[in-house]
Amino acid sequence: MREAAVDAVLVPCSDPHQTEQPPPRWQACRWLCGFDGSAGLLIIGRKWAILWTDSRYRQQAEQRLAGTGVQVEQSGSDLIEESARWLCGNVRAGGFVAIDGDCFSLAAHRRLQAGLAPRHIRLIADTDPLLAVWGDRPGLPRRPIGAGPGSGAAMGRMHALRAVLSGTGADSHLISALDDIAWLFDLRGSDIPYHPLFLAHALIEPQRVSLFLTEDALSAECAQRLARHGVAIEPYADARQALARLKDSRLLVDPQQASIGMLSGLHASVHLIEAGNPVAAMKARKSATEIEAIRSTMMLDGIALCEALAWLDEALREGTVSEREVDRQLAMHRAAGEGFAGASFATIAAFNANAAMPHYRAMDEGETIRGDGLLLIDSGGQYRQGATTDVTRMVPVGALTPRQRRDCTRVLKGLIALSRARFPEGIPAQMLDAIARAPLWREGLDYGHGTGHGVGAFLNVHEGPQRISWRAPLHPDSGMHAGMVTSIEPGLYRPGQWGVRIENLVHARHASGEPGFLEFETLTLCPIDVRCLSMEMLDRDEQGWLEEYHRNVGETLGPHLTERALRWMENAMGLRGDAPEEKPSPDVMLVPEANPAGQQRSVGSTDRSAHSTGAGKTGAGKRSAAGR
Repeated sequence: MREAAVDAVLVPCSDPHQTEQPPPRWQACRWLCGFDGSAGLLIIGRKWAILWTDSRYRQQAEQRLAGTGVQVEQSGSDLIEESARWLCGNVRAGGFVAIDGDCFSLAAHRRLQAGLAPRHIRLIADTDPLLAVWGDRPGLPRRPIGAGPGSGAAMGRMHALRAVLSGTGADSHLISALDDIAWLFDLRGSDIPYHPLFLAHALIEPQRVSLFLTEDALSAECAQRLARHGVAIEPYADARQALARLKDSRLLVDPQQASIGMLSGLHASVHLIEAGNPVAAMKARKSATEIEAIRSTMMLDGIALCEALAWLDEALREGTVSEREVDRQLAMHRAAGEGFAGASFATIAAFNANAAMPHYRAMDEGETIRGDGLLLIDSGGQYRQGATTDVTRMVPVGALTPRQRRDCTRVLKGLIALSRARFPEGIPAQMLDAIARAPLWREGLDYGHGTGHGVGAFLNVHEGPQRISWRAPLHPDSGMHAGMVTSIEPGLYRPGQWGVRIENLVHARHASGEPGFLEFETLTLCPIDVRCLSMEMLDRDEQGWLEEYHRNVGETLGPHLTERALRWMENAMGLRGDAPEEKPSPDVMLVPEANPAGQQRSVGSTDRSAHSTGAGKTGAGKRSAAGR
């Protein structure tokens, strides 16, 4: 930095594809300071370093970076804009800030430039600042790429994309988002942790389709299929040169995805058309075939969850369990299911105070689960038949206090409220957020993360374009439409004590008898443990929803569970009456604090029927969804 007269270097937690979990080559924040969250921006000056992150990661970042000299700051809504304001107050006027342009989107680069302009701070984006210092930097992944679950759907999707492009006035289209590329070409890989994706760019031209991949990664069968349909396979490194060769073209790019580095060599005759990537909107509206695959897979995932939670219940009665052992048991039971390809994200098994950090992950073995309290388990799986799962449940450990039960019930009321909602098709997803938050807002409580995100079909566990969060910016593709699969996951966090989050995946479908309206079908199949609840807080309609949900779970999963898991499920549903002991609440009560915007929130609020079920046992080996 001294040699180059650079005053600060900005290092994002992203890669040239704006991937949420980049491959090791681009995990620069982790290499530099140890932070491994998905949302962060590290700013390094000559004598200081500061990490900006959001409220999901702040507490964990402070613990991880304690003693390193790296200051941690929390961003409200926009890491780029708030970091730029901070730089304006800490970098000399007319100074220089360096970034790797390949890892900053066109939109982020513009916001950063605008934020630095008042101090005339100049942005250097034409080189990778880490090239001179990261000597053992990992290379590009070269793992195999194979067929996806779409049964040859790629060409139909390509025709639909070209039809959309013609309506935008574009004749060419650059795609860098890895999940959009995987879905469009019906391919899957394993270059990205927890996601069945592969490094690639795609360029759609009037008479040519180019797919830029790492060498020798694509299976021969897939290469032949793509070649028959006119798709040219080219080296990953040649994508920038291919763009530079475009002349007199109208190129559609998503400014939130295309990197400033990739676009820096465009010919002056190329006209940019900036809009959301149409593939994202197409991919979000799942077909009937995709929805049925997800429904069937949810049964497999639900069986695995029940078996793992039954093991946990028994293990806790006999002794203690570590947080990481919960993760291993979930993986083992999911692996018994047909098509399981791995976890869809790093499992969160967080006991008591650890659960107050929404994205907590245990280091080493983590905390030993013993005594009394609440265990939050947030986990998911990837399944080759075409499904990605994400589910959060609360587990009672020992005796719970009335306040813990009330918090769990408040969160459940929010989940039920949104699960039962009907709403006009096309309504911005952001507007649905208040429905889930209302039970908490009535008591001056809130949580900092979003209430819902889109979920892929054997793709990303976090998928757009819909996002249920009042903090999310509105854009033309924000609307909710039939076929979208979304999470509902309200929460409540008490720093130093416990955290609560309950999450189901839902499918937006046309509401019966209400033209133009949508409703949610709950897809997740796993009991919501009534031993964590104060049932008297639920009104008749809420109790009816929970009874109907448990009836469906019991009828669907019951015949496939072992005797142990069946007993656990009946206890969790309240059918056996084995409620845990209730522990008196401490005398001290939490006092709400006002956040900087003036809203009330809980202290440490952060940005993430009684029915017989029958009996049965699963056979040995892989479980199958056939014959559901």
